[in-house]
Amino acid sequence: MLTIFIAIAQSFIDSGFGTALIRKKSCSQKDYSTIFYFNITVGILFYFLLFISAGPLSAFFKEPQLKQILRVLGFGLILNSVAMIQKVILTKNINFKLQTRVSIISSISSGLISIWMAYAGYGVWSLVGLTLSRFGFTALFLWIWTNWKPSLIFSIESLKELFAFGSKLLISGLINTAQINIYSLIIGKYFSAVQLGYYTRADQFQEVPSKNLSSIIGRVSIPLLSSIQDDLPKVRKTYQQITKSIMLITFLAMIGMAAIAKPLILFLIGEKWLPSVLYLQMLCFVGMFYPLHSLNLNLLNVLGRSDLFLRLEIIKQILVIPTIVIGILFGLKIMIFGMMTNAVIGFYLNSFWSGKFIDYSTMNQVKDIIPSFCLALLVGFVVYIIGLVFSSSSLFILIIQLAVGSILAISTAEFFKMNDYIFIKKIILEKIKRK
Repeated sequence: MLTIFIAIAQSFIDSGFGTALIRKKSCSQKDYSTIFYFNITVGILFYFLLFISAGPLSAFFKEPQLKQILRVLGFGLILNSVAMIQKVILTKNINFKLQTRVSIISSISSGLISIWMAYAGYGVWSLVGLTLSRFGFTALFLWIWTNWKPSLIFSIESLKELFAFGSKLLISGLINTAQINIYSLIIGKYFSAVQLGYYTRADQFQEVPSKNLSSIIGRVSIPLLSSIQDDLPKVRKTYQQITKSIMLITFLAMIGMAAIAKPLILFLIGEKWLPSVLYLQMLCFVGMFYPLHSLNLNLLNVLGRSDLFLRLEIIKQILVIPTIVIGILFGLKIMIFGMMTNAVIGFYLNSFWSGKFIDYSTMNQVKDIIPSFCLALLVGFVVYIIGLVFSSSSLFILIIQLAVGSILAISTAEFFKMNDYIFIKKIILEKIKRK
């Protein structure tokens, strides 16, 4: 219920400056320090706004617990704002090894704290502890393991220069954040808290591959394409290879998750969550488009068209309105079906405009990813049938499905000598040889 408010506040903190700094070819200490102080100020401001809004929001959802939870959870905005520049510098330098180390250590540490709190009887506060401790550990380790520290400099000129590009991304980010999280708010208001729980749990499962892949794409593609932004033929070739490779992984992951949804949920969270299965299967077909959206929109950022980025986000937000209205009238499943339709339309809009700049049309993108989609459908169908045939424990079925799916995907890709698969295989083998 609180996700949308935290997410919108976080968008204000980012303000598009992260992408603006990554895209800028040469950033000075003055640029970094200016944005650092600006972000902390915005983080404190929004924490204060969330603090005083906690009471009305709690009353809106008719959940008394939300008041205190929001006031504590909101402190994460300040923790996030403190480490934003360190993340930008690591991304700009394409240093993902250190980011991964920080992420893994922070996740494990915060996870252990949360599990202890849950066993100690803290209930929902264990989830608050999970979030805050993860933000805190991430900020701490980034400060310890990166060389950058702020100087006592604040430049209005730097702020104006970066805001000229970042302001449009700020508005776009707010719109996109609202679009993604508005469904939870609507479900929480017009449906039961139980249905919101089933939907949220399903959405969290599908986000593991879809959102993480989108995040990786953003961190890798923007600095990589920005470094060659003046050579459009090279941009097109690089962008095409990234698209084909990442969508092979995405389709296999998302369609595969839809196929193993039932035993996965039974094994991980139990039979009481079975109503989440259908939601998860439908949301997987929404999530498979997230990396494509991310790729196309990142290309617009690299080419300096944050204005077009903003226009596309506005159009897609307008499409959400009838989806919500129809969902309220006809039920949650119809709402998710509307989300699936919007995902397809969103892909067409994004790919049409980004493709115009590098001569890589929507049709060409579709042709390039169709083989991967067909392979994923084949694997998903076989894996799903296995789940219907076997009636053993959920863990046994899950292991069989994962084993058969992996073998079938690799053997089929090898037999047809799929270029995208060979490209990924070559990268993995080179990494192994280096090790």
